[in-house]
Amino acid sequence: MTTDHNQRRTTFDQVALLYDQARPGYPEALFDDVIAFSHIPHSGHILEIGCGTGQATLPFARRGYSIHCIELGVGLAAVAQRNLASYPTAAVSIGAFELWPIQNGSYDLVISATAFHWIDPAVRYQKAAQALKPSGAIALFWSIHVQTGISADFFQAVQAVYERVVPTLAKQFPGLPHPTNVPTPVKDEIEHTGLFGEVTVRTYKWDEVYNATTYINLLNTYSDHRSLDDATREHLFRGIAELIETHFGGHITKEYLTILYLAQRK
Repeated sequence: MTTDHNQRRTTFDQVALLYDQARPGYPEALFDDVIAFSHIPHSGHILEIGCGTGQATLPFARRGYSIHCIELGVGLAAVAQRNLASYPTAAVSIGAFELWPIQNGSYDLVISATAFHWIDPAVRYQKAAQALKPSGAIALFWSIHVQTGISADFFQAVQAVYERVVPTLAKQFPGLPHPTNVPTPVKDEIEHTGLFGEVTVRTYKWDEVYNATTYINLLNTYSDHRSLDDATREHLFRGIAELIETHFGGHITKEYLTILYLAQRK
């Protein structure tokens, strides 16, 4: 992995509490689908790779599963431990998944929510497969930004702010996919490892409404925005907040599509 990649994957720990407050969770239907697909027994054991502050951990803990989370960030892990304090079957370990000594064949299910792309590609699938029992399954999921007509006006307008303040980030908005036309490259990636069976892909469309403050808080948890110098980041955020307040009535809608990849271990 590159130095830049390693640096960016640790930026979230700088804003652990904000990450917990600002980042949205995942649709409840996703967790029901993971459980149904994996056939995990009620007493089953789950390994979570990169739990962050526990947004995806809590729904499994509430359902009574034993879950072991491995989180690189000390600050993120501390917030996750606090959030999971009421669930004695949930445990959080601090460290890099690539280096963690996992006992082979110990887990019924391996999950990773918006984190698996940060793991070294040379080992991530092999180590995940080794952690699973022969009947085990893997569930990887991410939420991406999509557009229909609900959010297009704002994201077209905010483009000008990025182009003026930080042109290197302006390229992220043009051509955002419609939710019915989203590529699913992780499907081929999983299948090409030869470690898992046929991959099932499921998607979940949902929207989130933000005011200027909550939207800026969200942006402040993104690695590419965290990587900006302080003065540039503050200049950018002031411009975006002013746009929301003066031209969009103080609220904007962001459209999400959560993509879930499911596969059984071979």
